[in-house]
Amino acid sequence: MPNNVLYAQSGGVTAVINASACGVIQTVRRHPRTFGRIFAARDGILGVLKEELIDLERESDATIAALRHTPGGAFGSCRYDLGDPDTHPEQYRRLVEVFRAHDIGYFFYNGGGGSMDTALKVARIADQMDYPIRSIGVPKTIDNDLACTDTSPGFGSAAKFIATVVREASMDVESMASSGTKVFIMEVMGRHAGWLAAAAALAQQAENTPPMLILFAEIPFDQADFLRRLNAVIEAHGYCVVVASEGLKGPDGKLLTVAQAHDVYAYTQLGGVAPMLARMIKEETGHKIHWAVADYIQRAARHIASRLDVEQAYAAGAMAVRFAVEGHTGFMPVIKRLCDQPYLWTVDRVPLEQVADIEQGLPRDYITEDGYHITAACRRHLAPLIDGEDYPPYDNGLPNYVRIRGELLEKKLPVFSPEGG
Repeated sequence: MPNNVLYAQSGGVTAVINASACGVIQTVRRHPRTFGRIFAARDGILGVLKEELIDLERESDATIAALRHTPGGAFGSCRYDLGDPDTHPEQYRRLVEVFRAHDIGYFFYNGGGGSMDTALKVARIADQMDYPIRSIGVPKTIDNDLACTDTSPGFGSAAKFIATVVREASMDVESMASSGTKVFIMEVMGRHAGWLAAAAALAQQAENTPPMLILFAEIPFDQADFLRRLNAVIEAHGYCVVVASEGLKGPDGKLLTVAQAHDVYAYTQLGGVAPMLARMIKEETGHKIHWAVADYIQRAARHIASRLDVEQAYAAGAMAVRFAVEGHTGFMPVIKRLCDQPYLWTVDRVPLEQVADIEQGLPRDYITEDGYHITAACRRHLAPLIDGEDYPPYDNGLPNYVRIRGELLEKKLPVFSPEGG
């Protein structure tokens, strides 16, 4: 069986996806009897199709170790879905050609639910095209919407960032509320899942401190009811913090805003909820408003990462390899919660079929009946996920992050265009 290893990153990156990469690479290097050489595809599955493979033997142990505290996607990521094998057979033939040309027997794909679908399609190559490839998913997503896992690596750090900046911004607003801003709006990511919006509630040091309304992707937005609640909060407390999921939907189930109406590889970019809400509140109430969009900052903020998140991200990568050493394939490692207080966890695995293209939203019983806050059960679930600090090293007052050499292997195959076949 071919024994070289190929690792790749996919989808929107996180503050800790490179920690998973570190876990994969270091663990592969500890098993020389099982694995041969290890490569990384540049820009995810696109790099595999283009035969753009990074030679990780050119990367030092120190560089790989430093990936654990480095944000972004060190090897490049992509949003690209493989087509159906029946309609796009050329993609699968190409994958097998690349795997065979470089003696690749193990493929680790680090991403969210869509990426797990890609990993599943690759896993099925072994049966459909008679090539012995072991395809394994490695979980990540700040949206926390992966199925079967207690949390998704990347979420805890993004949640910690959001809760921190909401707490700090609310104290700023409170200072000037008597004569200035009455409403501060923060738009957070969350296409169909309100987990990140829910995390903002962790900013509260006590009930209504700060006073807050949360607009979840799972709860249809009712403008009249929202404005009534907003005015009541301002009357009672002098100001209000509003945290809104980018995937906020109207009563008809349609997105209220879309940043780009066209699709990029079947991916619609969301955004614009915060300014939309600001205009509406200004027109209907006259309150002075400030708004902010966390956007990429919430997923890139490695300087304030959750220590637990870093540990789980690394463990997900390392255990993916260890399970592969045991002979398993077609699976994704998952975090299993053993206890709430103290928070105890372990790593298990589930078949890719159980997580591929499946989104797990915020459970309804984690949202209060009125639809604007989180329940005590949700707070108990979220609180340990942001625990602990894992600061990167600093140099001249700024985080010191690493960059890989990124030297590509020599190509052995003809040029292939993923767009054109």
